[in-house]
Amino acid sequence: MTVAVTGASGQLGRLVVEALLKEGVTPVAVVRDPAKVADLAALGAEIRQAGYDDPAALDRAFEGVDRVLLVSGNEFGSRVAQHTNVLRAAERAGVELFAYTSIPNIDRNEMILAQEHRGTEAVLDEASVPVVRLRNDWYWENYLSGLAPAIESGVLYGAAGTGRVAGASRADYAEAAAKVLTTDGHGGQNYELGGEPLAYADLAQAISEASGKPVRYQDLPQADYAAALAQNGVPAQYAQVLADADAGIAQGILDIETGDLQRLLGRTPTPAVEVFRAALA
Repeated sequence: MTVAVTGASGQLGRLVVEALLKEGVTPVAVVRDPAKVADLAALGAEIRQAGYDDPAALDRAFEGVDRVLLVSGNEFGSRVAQHTNVLRAAERAGVELFAYTSIPNIDRNEMILAQEHRGTEAVLDEASVPVVRLRNDWYWENYLSGLAPAIESGVLYGAAGTGRVAGASRADYAEAAAKVLTTDGHGGQNYELGGEPLAYADLAQAISEASGKPVRYQDLPQADYAAALAQNGVPAQYAQVLADADAGIAQGILDIETGDLQRLLGRTPTPAVEVFRAALA
């Protein structure tokens, strides 16, 4: 069995390739710049060059491939077209499984971040090959950039109210993806993947436990939180996206308790406090 992972130089894709190697599979790491994954080549991965905008290169990358993981791209505004290119190349290659990293609760998720995932999933609905959707909740690593300010000020700011995030470590999601890619019975499945749901007050407590410093959660109105992020150097458009995501959390969009991630991993996902503690070590 030959498994290809796109976006393999990114944070998630790289971890999926490493997880596949641990499973005894020689993965095909599909990247725009092979120089960025020389370490993966040294570990035994096969490197093939292709970007999401290059159908001919994608065709070459998927030659002889049985299963593909499309790690969603990061070029906002272009992602549906790019993802469609990857799917069409996989269809032309006749793959037996096409996996896609999406976002939870796509049918009712109104986050800005969900829009292109929804568009991509609509394309996947018409795919001619078996598809599995890996709807990943937040990575606990999403909060690492805010650890130092929260510890220094003693306050974690947000606009999520009492809404909960069922996060897990990025490595957990990568391991789950590797399990899907190397085992059978996943075609047609929609996995809502998340760990233990935590409110932001719980995240503040986890930061306190990891750092040994008292941290509390301060909830702000969405507009005020976006303004505060912008005032602290976050680009204004991205600040709006982050505040909008918190508003979705407040509505329960990321409060996932399906147990799908636990079943795929065969264990409990990594707690937030462990991710924070490792980052602070």
